[in-house]
Amino acid sequence: MIVGIPKEVKDNEYRVAATPEGVRELVHAGHAVVVESGAGNGSAITDQDYGAAGARILGGADEVFADADLIVKVKEPQPQEYERFREGQLLFTYLHLAADEGLTRFLMERKIASVAYETVQTLEGRLPLLAPMSEIAGRMSPHVGAAYLERPRGGRGVLMGGASGVAPARVVVLGAGMAGTNAAWIAAGMEAEVAIVDKNVDRLRFVDQIWRGRIQTVASSGLAIERLVLGADLVIGAVLVPGAKAPHLVGEDLVARMQPGAVLVDISIDQGGCFATSHVTTHSDPVYVAHGVVHYCVGNMPGAVPRTSTYALTNVTLPYVLAVANAGLEDAIRADPALALGVNVYSGNVTNRGVAEAHGLPFVPAAALVDGLA
Repeated sequence: MIVGIPKEVKDNEYRVAATPEGVRELVHAGHAVVVESGAGNGSAITDQDYGAAGARILGGADEVFADADLIVKVKEPQPQEYERFREGQLLFTYLHLAADEGLTRFLMERKIASVAYETVQTLEGRLPLLAPMSEIAGRMSPHVGAAYLERPRGGRGVLMGGASGVAPARVVVLGAGMAGTNAAWIAAGMEAEVAIVDKNVDRLRFVDQIWRGRIQTVASSGLAIERLVLGADLVIGAVLVPGAKAPHLVGEDLVARMQPGAVLVDISIDQGGCFATSHVTTHSDPVYVAHGVVHYCVGNMPGAVPRTSTYALTNVTLPYVLAVANAGLEDAIRADPALALGVNVYSGNVTNRGVAEAHGLPFVPAAALVDGLA
């Protein structure tokens, strides 16, 4: 199979879908890899590095898309990339289709077999391809929040760790998954006063066992969220429903009652955001103010630390890319139920229930389209 690695074109996206080490593994498995010239520059990976690993370097994205059977990316295709796809091509990337009806319909119309990193899910409920980026976004979020709490950037002028005789910042984390727990741990390490909210008591118990009361754990309810958010300096939204739109846990009326200069960091923005006032921003224009509250809603937070992110991503995606390249998509998903759950669009049909419900489209299980799939 010919595997194509184009340069990412989303605003300030510096990650790339494969490292030279990943390319070498694909080449050793008998596949050809074509890489767009400059694709790795943002992650401090040169064309020479890829060439030495066995990749063929092509001058532009058009050539990569024209040659490749399987396109491997980091972020969802941008509108300027749509016409580069050809019918029947395979796409493997973060898609977040529940928040993007236009892209969903394009992939259906072009009959692109589309596998989303974020919905590959094991029988235990783990999301192995989402986990490293959730970890990185979670760890970044308290740093981002701390920066925008500074008064020159529009915040309340509160230092995360406070000072001798002065209270620290009050941080609320919504969601105790991979992103939320990492956000809470880093905020606690910055000596903020931290509360984490989740409806899964087992997840809260896990946090409590490690931090022994240093992080307050709170069972999710409307009243509990309201009380915590109204007193918070920084609220980090880290709620995930795999494949579906994130629920709005904080309504606009509640945002309007928050302390002026408080900061919201919405890690869930790829899935539509968990604050009613959220809309996607970019690294080049990352924040806006609504009801006196600073909103940071960058859809590709880990793209700001691309060297770390690219290596962390390739570590987990490479086995799945190899599986698809070695066996073809159909045999690969027959052999791996976790990978099968990653298929969001196949043969012009939406095969992920959350995506179908988000856009009012028919849902067709992949098992109805691929013979022998359980």
